[in-house]
Amino acid sequence: MIDTFVELGNRLKHFSQQTEVIHNAVAANPWFTPHDILRSVEAIRHTMLRRESIEAWLEHYTPVASPKRVALIMAGNIPLVGFFDLMCTLLSGNECHLKPSSKDSVLMHYIIDELRSIRPNIAIYDYSPTEHYDMAIATGGDEANRYFKEHFATTRHLLRGSRHSIAVLSGNESKEELSALATDITAYSGLGCRSVSMIFYPQGTTPKLASHPAVCTKLKQSLRMRKALLKMQGVEFADYDGYIATLGTTFPAALGEVTLHAYTTLSDVEIWLREHSEDIQCVVSHLDTLTPHLPFGRTIAFGSAQYPTLMDYADGIDTMAFLTSER
Repeated sequence: MIDTFVELGNRLKHFSQQTEVIHNAVAANPWFTPHDILRSVEAIRHTMLRRESIEAWLEHYTPVASPKRVALIMAGNIPLVGFFDLMCTLLSGNECHLKPSSKDSVLMHYIIDELRSIRPNIAIYDYSPTEHYDMAIATGGDEANRYFKEHFATTRHLLRGSRHSIAVLSGNESKEELSALATDITAYSGLGCRSVSMIFYPQGTTPKLASHPAVCTKLKQSLRMRKALLKMQGVEFADYDGYIATLGTTFPAALGEVTLHAYTTLSDVEIWLREHSEDIQCVVSHLDTLTPHLPFGRTIAFGSAQYPTLMDYADGIDTMAFLTSER
């Protein structure tokens, strides 16, 4: 199975030539852009499909002795967001009974077809809501999560809802780091749980955020409406083209908006993170200037938010440990 995913990585080297697939994926979901699709494929290829990375990762786990039927209900907010769950399910030795999101079905079916071409007997099947499964992994919004809890009440399950990512500035960031932060904010139109939507900055300083162009037509329309509304309400905001920033202490309600939150000491940030740990996916910051014990150990460098490694499990829950447990 490792060979199968390594070969998939080799094939994805030429994915940019799949112009029809890219066109159809954008047509099916106008929040997707060709650039974001290529970004997602390259991130998967570089961080998840290298033989040495896969082998080192799998040393921590023992595949199940007897395959279980795993229901896999995927989200579709960003391109191929469900790929890692598919990979985990197969490499854990289980069967994958998969339901792609309608928003991402073009890309996911392309990947499934490639896997079946490499390994015709690969254990990927269609999900049916009327069948029984041994385990379930489901990702969606909070409303969908309530449904999943009821539907999979008697099934061992791993359910994921909405989360946010933040950045913590020291005030000494370089132009390159701030430019990378702008990508962390705007990639995938800010729709991913790893997209930064709140920025902590030192009290008494002014964040020197970088502008970033808005490419997605849907995002441009959303930002235009949001800026008009804020002006009508008399709310001040800073315009960075592909996103806007407002002052506040809670996560923004609108897409393409980032909340700026001043802090006095890093201890204040640490307390806030612990209080909101269930809402946080990852923290972007200087790795060498933060206290070493920020919650859940998911602090990453600027520009890395959209490039999770094999050990960067969603919500900090070890997906492979869940899938390989014999309980």
